[in-house]
Amino acid sequence: MVLARTLFVLLWSPVLWAPGAFASLPAEAPSEVKADYIIVEKSKRRLTLLSKGRVLKTYPISLGRNPVGAKVREGDDRTPEGIYHIDYRLENSRYHRALHISYPGPRDLERARRLGVPPGGDIMIHGIGEAREKIEGLHLLFDWTNGCIAVTDQEIEEIWRLTPVGTVVNIIP
Repeated sequence: MVLARTLFVLLWSPVLWAPGAFASLPAEAPSEVKADYIIVEKSKRRLTLLSKGRVLKTYPISLGRNPVGAKVREGDDRTPEGIYHIDYRLENSRYHRALHISYPGPRDLERARRLGVPPGGDIMIHGIGEAREKIEGLHLLFDWTNGCIAVTDQEIEEIWRLTPVGTVVNIIP
């Protein structure tokens, strides 16, 4: 699985960064078009869904409360960095809907083992859900999650519809 994911990323990387690779699909993209790649740009607070190297949609995001740097251990409130995939979906999560990211990966586990710390887990792309009462209208003004990637409930509905299990997630600084 790791080899297959690595090969996928290596094969897609030149396509994604080629000139014109981020040209958007038409606004009325056919409903059968699904994302096959997600890029999360932490420094730009942006999540982009792609299909065959073309942008489907871009969303503003909130991150973990301690957003600079890669997640190292449980409780550090950091959003991981690296290549993962959507490994399952939660239809009725505390945060409306959620797409679980395959963190920790082998490199994360090894780093945590070397440091003698638990790596953490339960990293997801999710809506606001129950937190809405506390942060509605402010969710993009500060990073508030424990390491997850947050969008509005309306946005997670759209991301949910466009993103199947297995979609690659590349989280970059």
